[in-house]
This record gives sequence, structure tokens and C-alpha cells, in this order.
Amino acid sequence: MREVGARVTGQVSGAWTPERLKLMAQRTAAAVPEWNAALAATLGFDFVGADGPIGYWGVSMGTAIGVPFVAQCPRITAAVFGLAGLRPGAAEFEAAAGKIRCPVEFTFQWDDAVARREDGVALFNAFASAEKTMHINPGGHMDIPAFEGASWERFFARHLGTAEQPALRVAAE
Repeated sequence: MREVGARVTGQVSGAWTPERLKLMAQRTAAAVPEWNAALAATLGFDFVGADGPIGYWGVSMGTAIGVPFVAQCPRITAAVFGLAGLRPGAAEFEAAAGKIRCPVEFTFQWDDAVARREDGVALFNAFASAEKTMHINPGGHMDIPAFEGASWERFFARHLGTAEQPALRVAAE
């Protein structure tokens, strides 16, 4: 990987064979309990607290792991995903995306060699959130513009609050 201007670029290789997709699904399933344990441990720290809002950020493989994790974790109140898609035959992944109702910001690269355009749009459409936004940028898989980071910060500040300004809580009826 190398930095070019305000972007990070890199080569992505390997065919998306059924065997590779199956291995990826197995890794994802194994990672969800690990993320649950990490979250439980984190909530035990005094400076974190057990009742505050929780956000999730993960792109590429972070989305592959994050979608099933966030789907089964109601504590997550906002999520940033991206650089991934809903591949044909990924029924479990699609079902997990359909369980995500928290606000979602989804970043996608239009010329991504890893996630095809139609697969990225399909994943975005699969999220059940009433508040979801898709940012599409030109470039390849690793070419996310630097300004997206500022957008993620604003998104989390809006939904999670900051140390100085906690997020507003609205009771569900």
C-alpha cells in the first residue's frame, strides 16, 4: 500500500471463488463472538461506562465482520460501513444487514475491484435503517478520499455525542 496525495492506494488480488467466500464467511462467524467479548471488556472500563451509546466503524473486511456483529448487538447505536457488497448467494449476510436499524453511513468506491457497484448498492439497500447514507467516490478499493474521515467524525458526533456534548436520547414509544 502507498499513500498518494490524500488517498491510500493498493493492489487487491485473488478471485472470489466459492471456496474463498466460504472461508471468509467462516472467519466472520468466528470474529463475532470475539467482538462481543471485546465490547464487554471495554464496557467494564470506568472511563467508558456501561450505558453510553456505542458506535461501530469498519470498512472492507471490517464490514464483512461488522454487519453480522452489529446485527446481533442492539447496543450499537450508529455504524459506518463500506468497501463491501452483497454478493449473490450471501443470504445470511443479507439477513444480518436487514436487522440493522441504527443509523448507517456507507462509503463506497465506484471503481472498486473487490466489491462490484451493484453489490455495494445491494448491501446498502439491504440495511433496514430508516437513516442511512451512501457516499460514493471515484477510485479503487483503497482510494477513499481523506474527507470521508471528517464525515465519519461528524456522523458519530451527531449520533453518539462528544465528551462535551452528549447525543440527545429520544425514548422509543
